[in-house]
Amino acid sequence: MDQQVRLFGAVAVRPVVLAVIPRFEATTGYKVAVRWELNPIVRRQIEAGEPFDLVITNPDLIGELSALGKVKAESQVAFGRIAMGVAAKEGSRPLDIGSVDTFKHALKNAGSIAYASDGTSGGYFSGLLERLGIAEEVKPKLVPVAGGQTAAAVGRGEAELGVVPVTSILAAAPEVMLVGKFPAELQSYIDFAIGISADLTNEDAARQLSAFLTSPAIDAMLAAKGVERS
Repeated sequence: MDQQVRLFGAVAVRPVVLAVIPRFEATTGYKVAVRWELNPIVRRQIEAGEPFDLVITNPDLIGELSALGKVKAESQVAFGRIAMGVAAKEGSRPLDIGSVDTFKHALKNAGSIAYASDGTSGGYFSGLLERLGIAEEVKPKLVPVAGGQTAAAVGRGEAELGVVPVTSILAAAPEVMLVGKFPAELQSYIDFAIGISADLTNEDAARQLSAFLTSPAIDAMLAAKGVERS
């Protein structure tokens, strides 16, 4: 029996999943081989033939992969959701982003703002700037960052603020701090789901990992890392 299960996941859930995997491995004896990419890249690479046993990405992308015959259609289950937040270098002055007005003020007054240029969060943020009517004012300050390194870029001093899922901000501590989540009126939760490959090496291992990742037993651990269960 193959004692390894291959997990392909979105960068935003990386710090969360890595925190709980040792518990799964200790309990089951299976080893988890992990790979991480931005959501759109996960989908493209699986479509191109990337081997995997379990995938964690956006629910709509799981649906698309199911339609392509890459994921078992009945295997899709919800993993959780992650809020959008604002990051700053640790030790920065406190910043109020609790209302729409103060959020807009913070963005307009920031010297530079890092965002995930190729990710789900970056797409939402770009649209949000247009919606708020501040796109032309803020766009010259934007620092596009690829590969899930947005929060780390803030920690390195490459941007004053960063707009990224909360999980990535918490994972970048202690160099980076969470200024706060987006105001409720502007919040866009990024949903994540789990799917099992239609061409896997060990179905029992994949299903055990899926059950573990959706188990209430790890809810508290996930919450501490920024994932909310519905």
